[in-house]
Amino acid sequence: MRIVLNKDTMKIEKEQDVIPFRNRVKEYAVKIGMSLVNQTKLITAASELVRNMLKYAGGGTALIEVVSDNRNSGIRLLFEDRGPGIKDVDLAMKDGYSTGKSLGLGLPGARRLVNEFDIKSKPGEGTIVSILKWKNG
Repeated sequence: MRIVLNKDTMKIEKEQDVIPFRNRVKEYAVKIGMSLVNQTKLITAASELVRNMLKYAGGGTALIEVVSDNRNSGIRLLFEDRGPGIKDVDLAMKDGYSTGKSLGLGLPGARRLVNEFDIKSKPGEGTIVSILKWKNG
């Protein structure tokens, strides 16, 4: 069973919101004693997802949670937007696929950097992405 120990919600509405968000994620990761390598993986994945939220949906909200399952603690991030949604999530999760002018490494790259990755999207309603990085993992 997972217990939420601490949480924080931030609105992401413009590019200037990205750095304070990244800093807050880092603060939480440092607080639980996450290694520098795992901090870097988490912050890289978080940066990619928050930039996607700005680029494709014009912003949204990001929830930062410290979670524990008795054996380990970690950081769970939840990104929620009310943008156009993703028509084909399976296709969007393939390396090299992009609807923008990017390399198409965002979603699949973020998934590889974390322990848990979940995405739910409905065209016309928005997208919710949840990631979790364990302190030891």
